[in-house]
Amino acid sequence: MYLYELKLFVMLNPTEKLLLDFIGNTPMSSSMQVHEGAALTCSYATTKRTLNKLSDKNFLVVSGIGKGTRYSLSPIYNLIVPINLESYYQKEIDERQIFSNYNGDLINITLKENDIFTLEELQILVELQHQFKSNIGQLSERECKQELERLAIDLSWKSSQIEGNTYSLLETERLLKERETAAGKSKDEAVMLLNHKEALDFIIDQNDYISPITVSKIEDIHSILIKELNVERNLRKSRVGISGTNYKPLENEFLISEALKDMCALINKKQNVFEKALLTLLLISYIQPFVDGNKRTARIVSNAILIQYGFCPISFRTIDSIEYKKAMLLFYEQNNISAFKKIFIDQFEFAVKTYF
Repeated sequence: MYLYELKLFVMLNPTEKLLLDFIGNTPMSSSMQVHEGAALTCSYATTKRTLNKLSDKNFLVVSGIGKGTRYSLSPIYNLIVPINLESYYQKEIDERQIFSNYNGDLINITLKENDIFTLEELQILVELQHQFKSNIGQLSERECKQELERLAIDLSWKSSQIEGNTYSLLETERLLKERETAAGKSKDEAVMLLNHKEALDFIIDQNDYISPITVSKIEDIHSILIKELNVERNLRKSRVGISGTNYKPLENEFLISEALKDMCALINKKQNVFEKALLTLLLISYIQPFVDGNKRTARIVSNAILIQYGFCPISFRTIDSIEYKKAMLLFYEQNNISAFKKIFIDQFEFAVKTYF
């Protein structure tokens, strides 16, 4: 079990949920008003400790001092509050209450004005990054290149598998190293994998290409990934549907372009590399700017950001494809980042401890 699972990813306990529900309905409440109004069975001291804990996790905004201290839900609360995927998907697609249309305020207000990682989460990520830098400092240039090659094979395989590719990891390795296709597999499956490797080689060789991130650079990466796959290049001009959800991305090419520009401006402004990478991973997928290949493009561009700043890239090798899709759909439908943030941190830890 990873550090993140041990320390952070826990559902709200009953006391926390009661407390947050009360504050959501009665903002600017004092700690005593929360304690009494939420009908908590714990002591008042426990209530105050819980309020402090939830404030540290960015769930609450605290105003005033001393007896004048008041609590309200943070603007980013709905984005980061943990949601249990198993419970969420017990409801069928048409039973779920969702944000069915693209939410422009998500990029231009919520994410622009708030950080998505807690201090505790950042501490874990920073410690892992220090471990990565220490590890590669002990590798020769040749050894480092070998590890990047191994990670690139794993990422090409997993990223393609998430999109339905049936090559095994061993078959992928044989294809990418020896150009030997697997029996019984389609040509498009092989091309998809080879395109992934080409895109990864490109961002490794030109590790500053994505800085600053622009719409045209995202289109360039997409063009490599869909080469010879009979997929339209450039931004889509028609609507696109997403299986498993009633979320409907933007349909107008101009609006899609504007949304991507807003996303690029947001990511270029963010100072934290982890935040840049995670938001890129989520928002390209959320906007769905292309007819096909959106999530593949998101994974490569996100890794390009990590590589550019000397951070450990992510292969996603151990993530279950269904869990990946469920976490992404949760972001589409609820604009909630909690499940995907868990994936990101877990996979960053896996990459640091596995490849380097």
